[in-house]
Amino acid sequence: MNFKNLVFAAAMAVSSQAFAVDAILFVPEVYPIGEVNQGDVKHISLKGANVSQKEITLENVMGQGVGMSNFKYTSKIVPGGAINIEFDMDFSGMEGPINAMVVMVGTDGKPYTASLEGFVKTPLFFGEKMFDAGYYSKGEKREWTFYVWETDKKARPELSLDKASAKEFSIKTKPVMLDVEKLDQIKEGGKVPGLKVTLSTKGLKREGWELKQKSIRKVVSFKSKKYPKATPEVLVVGYWND
Repeated sequence: MNFKNLVFAAAMAVSSQAFAVDAILFVPEVYPIGEVNQGDVKHISLKGANVSQKEITLENVMGQGVGMSNFKYTSKIVPGGAINIEFDMDFSGMEGPINAMVVMVGTDGKPYTASLEGFVKTPLFFGEKMFDAGYYSKGEKREWTFYVWETDKKARPELSLDKASAKEFSIKTKPVMLDVEKLDQIKEGGKVPGLKVTLSTKGLKREGWELKQKSIRKVVSFKSKKYPKATPEVLVVGYWND
């Protein structure tokens, strides 16, 4: 879309009452990221226009959430002028539907936003993603069992802990055949090749910022040689028993 068509499309898409006097409108209004694989990094370019009667000067542009970096953007947008925002988006640690937002802040402090949506495919499906350690004392052992299978259900997954998580946790895996028709009632004895995973604490550490927190929040990260870009994670929560 050339500059004149872009401005025309933006102007036609906004009503006189829908936006404030100063407004930036993007075409399309919600950027379609599409379907990406977990661990992919995608370069994104947002195109829009200043549909107000005033020049807009941007002081900063940032991502709301994680995964966005290396922002480049048009800093001064005259009335009717085009704006282009480029950045890299890292989909590590994400899965399923995503709704992201880019926030632009003018020199007058006024915020403007741009929306994005898409879907992150993960090759590994975890039957559970969060585990409760309860009230936890230093050195205690906790153990949880859950199931993992490949999203396409064709082969048995290969799984290990990443180096950082292995300092506080350990896992044991057992090959099983799973019935995953009902995700809230996963059973052994089905037709899907999977793993029965037992996750154990090796003695959780309380250090750094955690020394000031009563709550426990440990992200346990896994890796797979078969899917090196995948970044599956589970969350362990609880409270320190002081």
